[in-house]
Amino acid sequence: MQPTTVHWHGLRIANAMDGVPDLTQPPILPGETFTYAFTVPDAGTYWYHPHTQSSQQIGHGLYGPFIIEEANPPRVDRDVLWVMDDWRLTEEAAISPTFSHPHDLSHAGRLGNVATLNGRDSGEFPVRAGERVRLRLINAANARIFGLEFEGHRPLLIARDGQPIEAHNPVDPIVLGPGQRADLIVDMEGDPGETYPVIDSYYQRQTYKYLDLVYSTERPLRNSPPDATPALAPNPLPEPDLESARRHSVTIDGGAMGSLRSARYRGEDLTIRELAQQGKMWALNGVVAHSMAMEPLLNLELGRSHVLLFRNETAWPHPMHLHGHAFRILTRNGRREPYRPWADTVMLEPHEIAEVALVADNPGDWLLHCHVLEHHEAGMACVVRVA
Repeated sequence: MQPTTVHWHGLRIANAMDGVPDLTQPPILPGETFTYAFTVPDAGTYWYHPHTQSSQQIGHGLYGPFIIEEANPPRVDRDVLWVMDDWRLTEEAAISPTFSHPHDLSHAGRLGNVATLNGRDSGEFPVRAGERVRLRLINAANARIFGLEFEGHRPLLIARDGQPIEAHNPVDPIVLGPGQRADLIVDMEGDPGETYPVIDSYYQRQTYKYLDLVYSTERPLRNSPPDATPALAPNPLPEPDLESARRHSVTIDGGAMGSLRSARYRGEDLTIRELAQQGKMWALNGVVAHSMAMEPLLNLELGRSHVLLFRNETAWPHPMHLHGHAFRILTRNGRREPYRPWADTVMLEPHEIAEVALVADNPGDWLLHCHVLEHHEAGMACVVRVA
């Protein structure tokens, strides 16, 4: 039996309800209870999960979706949830006990060998010709990044990380790192009785069929898609003032094939070899996380606009998640990010630079960390103080 907490991923709620052990609340010990009570400000697709021994607890399936409905949702024939995950299973189909393996801590994280949809085999998803489906995608995997291609279909992206975005058809695969979400509208324009694959192509050498859209033999629900373009009303997020914004930098370093030679851990400067002996492989601004409760790495003045510049100096991708806030993604590698989406997690590819902007309007000490859970465990986390 283990202590646990519940983190409400993506929700801009009061700090005391954020579910981070020792930072916002004591861990909930076996047999004890803790009551979470909060008001939700934003509609959208969110989820909840523990923040104590996260890689093991989430890796065993301790999580769930959290859907906040819009006052005027888009008209669809079905509103469907896809919780995507992968599992590292033994030959006996049991969850492999190899959590916190040094290779996972220093490389891509705990990648599984079986992908699932809503906890089951992701083999088939039944559809009907002519129907309009809203797909709410949640990546609940420890480390796997999904990059979905809907062959024969034109998904319309209407939200990222719960926040509405200008509706558009993505040119590239829909990429979701751990913790990220996306809302799609998919018009089922295939023929009755046909089958169309959904391909996960993120890992170029490991492309595979995630599932099949399997059309029933029923006659089409309608002969052409509805005329109305689905759109979501914006959530009440304060717009950052970029001219007056204060600027901060977060540099990610470490991991296999990285350039990190030493970093600060528990107040001492340790070599990378000494860090590895402690199970630590990653640093933010030269500091390795030792717990959830730490002195803040960043201090954001309450009520002001701030720009965070993330630099990924490593050979691995990192979905960086900020608790308690949403931010606009402004640029990548100096180029304007299309649609400047709101998000709570920004995916950084190896050696990529991204700028995000936010208004620090939610006071408290908030966690900022990589949502590849093994990277977080191995030191890639810090505290952001809003005061």
